[in-house]
Amino acid sequence: MSENRVIGILGGGQLGRMLSVAASRLGLRCHIYEPDAAPAGDVAYRLTNASYEDRAALRAFAESVDVITYEFENVPTSALDLLESIRPISPNRRALAVSQDRLEEKTFLNGIGLATAPFADVPDERDLPAALAQIGTPSILKTRRMGYDGKGQVRITDPAQAEWTGAPSVLEGYVEFSAEISVIIARAADGQIAAFDPGLNVHQGGILRSTTVPCGLSGKITTDAVLIAAKIVNELDYVGVMGVELFVAPEGLIVNEIAPRVHNSGHWTQAGCAVDQFEQHIRAVVGLPLGDGRRHADIQMENLIGNDIDRLPELLAEPGVQLHLYGKGEARPGRKMGHLNRIRS
Repeated sequence: MSENRVIGILGGGQLGRMLSVAASRLGLRCHIYEPDAAPAGDVAYRLTNASYEDRAALRAFAESVDVITYEFENVPTSALDLLESIRPISPNRRALAVSQDRLEEKTFLNGIGLATAPFADVPDERDLPAALAQIGTPSILKTRRMGYDGKGQVRITDPAQAEWTGAPSVLEGYVEFSAEISVIIARAADGQIAAFDPGLNVHQGGILRSTTVPCGLSGKITTDAVLIAAKIVNELDYVGVMGVELFVAPEGLIVNEIAPRVHNSGHWTQAGCAVDQFEQHIRAVVGLPLGDGRRHADIQMENLIGNDIDRLPELLAEPGVQLHLYGKGEARPGRKMGHLNRIRS
């Protein structure tokens, strides 16, 4: 690996920030491209603040880096086309295309033999009654594109009162599940795979509240979860870290969604493993060997959302707590201001 190698990161939020810190530990530099406010710019080598329609800025960005990755999925195709003509993008465009569209994602997962919630395509509001007749209620109407942390979703319990999302959507049937877990998995270009222990997720209001490891489930469930995640990254010829969310249901594990990037539910690895998810992703995209993802401590990760940041004095005084603050300004309801990793053993 050459000295002073530069990694281009599309997106300047907290994930880009933590990727930049991880890269710096390996002697690498990160150049952030972000149209809006960029907490990652505080710690990165370089920041470009420009829109994804600014072709001159995109070209200059691509020419200044050795490889490009991303911290969120919703980068416009036109921007990716230009960037990829200049520098390689990891994870690859197929993984991005699958994860950008909920219909494509579920179709892909079913196509490789993995279970998902029952679903129906709802391209327009007039198609919703037929979809409800097929899937039934309770169900969740989700926009096919965009939407995260509960945004772009409408829960439907009564077909007569169903609301429209305002964009092409997917109707998902309700899944009876006892727990949600996630697997953070890394794959290198040579096919090497390293997976972290599955974590138990708790959501509130559609936003991840906490992830706990170990997850407290049987060895068979955790092994099966890792095998499912490995199947997905192998089928996509994936390079980088992926988050795979799964429901634990009576009929087995059901894939909820995949994220082609480092993931909120993997933040616990910063305190629980010698090599965390952020360093693992950097290693993968620049062609370094993957690290050892074995867990050395029991951890609970807790997101600090909105006014949770007011708890800072007490959290700083709590033994065994590792804090990660994102450098954001105003604390708004639902806004992730940081997270903590609480070492439990």
